[in-house]
Amino acid sequence: MYAIASDHAGLPLKRSIEEHLKERGIEYKDYGTDTEASCDYAVFGKRACDAVMRGECERAILCCGTGVGISIAANKVRGIRCVCCSDPYSAAMGRRHNDANALAIGARVVGTELANFIVDAFLDAAFEGDRHARRVGQIMAIERGEEIE
Repeated sequence: MYAIASDHAGLPLKRSIEEHLKERGIEYKDYGTDTEASCDYAVFGKRACDAVMRGECERAILCCGTGVGISIAANKVRGIRCVCCSDPYSAAMGRRHNDANALAIGARVVGTELANFIVDAFLDAAFEGDRHARRVGQIMAIERGEEIE
């Protein structure tokens, strides 16, 4: 199960991604918004990322106008490693090398077809571990306020 969320600007793209997930037979839970009324991306990004951190969802897919704001908010949730991507390669590498557990996409930056390729790359890639696990450990140490070398 995947978490999905957006603000008002990302809503049309979120709806398109939901259809794509349905076509792939992938289960998801929508954490809002469901209206085009202006709203705050941080609220909905946090809801989806909290579900990931509680173990209710495997990963999160987030949309706002650029993807930037919602990714910054997501990365403030302890344990979230959110990548803001406009291309499939970065989405796949975010999973493979950074064990990203959230993806942010900008609805005003990419079209629906490209967004589907980005989502597929993110969902289909697996964390490679090895030397990358050490680096992810360093990222998590920074999050805990620890010194790293």
